[in-house]
Amino acid sequence: MYRTHTCGELRKEHSGKTITLAGWVQGVRDLGNLIFIDLRDRYGITQLFFDKSSPLAESAKQLGREYVIQVTGTIRERSSKNAQLETGDIEMLVEQLTVLNESKTPPFTIEDVTDGGDDLRMRYRYLDLRRSVVNKNLLHRHRVAQAVREFMDGQGFADVETPFLIKSTPEGARDFVVPSRLNQGQFYALPQSPQTFKQLLMVAGFDKYYQITRCFRDEDLRADRQPEFTQIDCEMAFVEQEDVLQMFEGMVKHVFQKVRGIELENFPRMSYADCLKYYGNDKPDLRFGMKLIDVKETVSGKNFKVFDDAEYVVAIVAEGCSEYTRKQTDELTDWVKRPQIGAGGLVFIKCGVDGSYKSSVDKFYSADDLKKIAKHCNAKAGDLVLILSGALNKTRKAAGELRLELGARLGLRKVDDYKPLWVLDFPLLEWDEEDNRFNAMHHPFTSWKKEDNELINTNPGAVRANAYDVVINGVELSSGSIRIHNRAQQEKMFSLLGLTNEEAQYKFGFILNAFEYGAPPHGGIAFGFDRFCSIVISNLDYIRDFIAFPKNNSGRDMMLDAPSDIDARLKKELGL
Repeated sequence: MYRTHTCGELRKEHSGKTITLAGWVQGVRDLGNLIFIDLRDRYGITQLFFDKSSPLAESAKQLGREYVIQVTGTIRERSSKNAQLETGDIEMLVEQLTVLNESKTPPFTIEDVTDGGDDLRMRYRYLDLRRSVVNKNLLHRHRVAQAVREFMDGQGFADVETPFLIKSTPEGARDFVVPSRLNQGQFYALPQSPQTFKQLLMVAGFDKYYQITRCFRDEDLRADRQPEFTQIDCEMAFVEQEDVLQMFEGMVKHVFQKVRGIELENFPRMSYADCLKYYGNDKPDLRFGMKLIDVKETVSGKNFKVFDDAEYVVAIVAEGCSEYTRKQTDELTDWVKRPQIGAGGLVFIKCGVDGSYKSSVDKFYSADDLKKIAKHCNAKAGDLVLILSGALNKTRKAAGELRLELGARLGLRKVDDYKPLWVLDFPLLEWDEEDNRFNAMHHPFTSWKKEDNELINTNPGAVRANAYDVVINGVELSSGSIRIHNRAQQEKMFSLLGLTNEEAQYKFGFILNAFEYGAPPHGGIAFGFDRFCSIVISNLDYIRDFIAFPKNNSGRDMMLDAPSDIDARLKKELGL
């Protein structure tokens, strides 16, 4: 045996025992008469002690960082304890030392706070994973997966694998494609999700399915996206929307309780329309208020063309911020004018603690006018009213971003606070100006509300979907819907998306045909597992630290130097 214990489990009760450990040298401290070595494995760190008189002292001095060693010795209580380590009450008096493997000097320090930049750490990801802050994230990820499986198994769901080599059906994001050697000139696609397969499993009689599976999307990347990602994919037969909401609200609560010991409150529900109206986006952060307020009627008619000519004028109230300086309000104005936000400018009203009202547009609005606007916004003495104007969608989005920025600046987006909700009643379709046609808001297999049946032919853009998202703290964790399970209705959906009967049959004939063989009513949901882990574990929407071998923001694997060219012989075999 290379070891009898791990480097994280020894305590005072092990004193006097002979123990064997194995791990990596975290550091060597040569104090002249005494030599200390911190030995690390993924469970923790144990301090090793060598007296100068020990025949092993010279060997210990020669050890470098990240050498792999095996030691045997006696555990004793430390005279100078380290409260920062779980093993900080003990140390090992080493009696045997074996170097299992030497190491080159690492390109960065293998410590929680490291001197390695992102690209360097990604190039040597196997070294980065030795850092406790990173490997703990992956171990927490393991616990999240365990909790998910425990819940799903307890509810009678079957874990079924679906294929990775499938047919390209480019109706959403771009596919990754795989050339076929045996069928030259033809290609497989990697699945963006197992959507059609899980629906076919419902047709096949597997009324409760789930899978923690890899998905692939050739998208532009950002902090919360990777070209390959993991999804908790779920489907149920003989269900309505309420059944799905109850089931997967229960799953999220179970995971938080098992992994973090946090008891989540019941999830409130909000329509897509209200999300946009009050928060400026469809994934509101409910940890703080600061709702958007339509002030168009209140501010119009004062010959201020910026407001009078605007389609939409919106305000938010920053409590206790009336004392903001000119520099601070100018900074906020510059912030909303950034291309990422796109606002034309920012108007403010300071509700002074002395009862005064001052504004950046005093030329057009009297103190009484400003007081009226502030009253409409329920602003109190000491508050700051911020107003944006312009086209409805663009201005609403900008106001939503300003709300989040202020929430962060004012410390209202607390990392130890969790506010989940269900977002419901999404539009079924969204209009694509570039292609001059409708796209599916979720995907083309989403059903619509029965009460909107009359609109499907007369005003399809107003039809609401049987769709739902789980949102926590402004992050979309999952998306799902009740599916279409009737061929005629599915063909109607494809026609709304501009597909001819021939195109629909070519791309989706397999599922259209399946719907003619007794497809049950069914619905489901899919959680972005990497994002789910990041929220559960750290309440941060930054997924890379929860993936063992992630890609960078250009979609490259820095460690493997992929993507790369392939051998000329292989190209020839593939007909490329």
